Amino acid sequence: MDVRSGIARHDFERPSATVSDGWARARREPLYRRVLKRWLDVGFVLMALPIVLPVILVLVAVLKVTGNSPFFTQERVGLGGRTFRLWKLRTMVPNAEERLQAYLVNNDAARREWDAYQKLSLDPRITEFGQFLRKSSLDELPQLWNVLIGDMSLVGPRPMMLDQQELYPGSAYYALRPGLTGTWQISDRNQSTFAQRAEFDAEYEHNLSFFKDLKILLATVGVVLRATGK
Repeated sequence: MDVRSGIARHDFERPSATVSDGWARARREPLYRRVLKRWLDVGFVLMALPIVLPVILVLVAVLKVTGNSPFFTQERVGLGGRTFRLWKLRTMVPNAEERLQAYLVNNDAARREWDAYQKLSLDPRITEFGQFLRKSSLDELPQLWNVLIGDMSLVGPRPMMLDQQELYPGSAYYALRPGLTGTWQISDRNQSTFAQRAEFDAEYEHNLSFFKDLKILLATVGVVLRATGK
């Protein structure tokens, strides 16, 4: 049990070589990766809270008009293969999983798209207001809580769902905290397959540095302003 959040954590089963290799690399990490990156995460979140918190409260009030919970939580795979509970603003209908499966059963093209990309260009689960939240990336603001308590980092791999790990062909993901943004998020992400995310993660892990993170954070501002979230 994590005393910081009251959330039970579990080891996510992966081949031992993959996890042990990740931790072996961690012991050789430079100072920024071992210590300063985490300090940057916490400092940024604390400085951003006075601005971000009122925005979240306004969005929560709008979502509560629908009568559903304004927050969506889901277990994701984190550093070292441990699971954590990710927080987002709700963008989907309550019966999202049932609606997705029904849609895929009756639409072969959508099934192929889902199998390759793990997302849909025309997703029947997303509400009208949810489309706005996703395009603007505002739905991900609650993940600052995940960053603050150490589940995530400002910059890192896209958080992976538990059932997606079989589709992931790399190991770099498990050596890093998932990120609020990252190389995949600022790329032409709508055109890359899920498996290609491993290439983004490996490149980021190999070149991780303060200036790399700063470059990604600045590029993220442009992505948000262009409203290319999905």
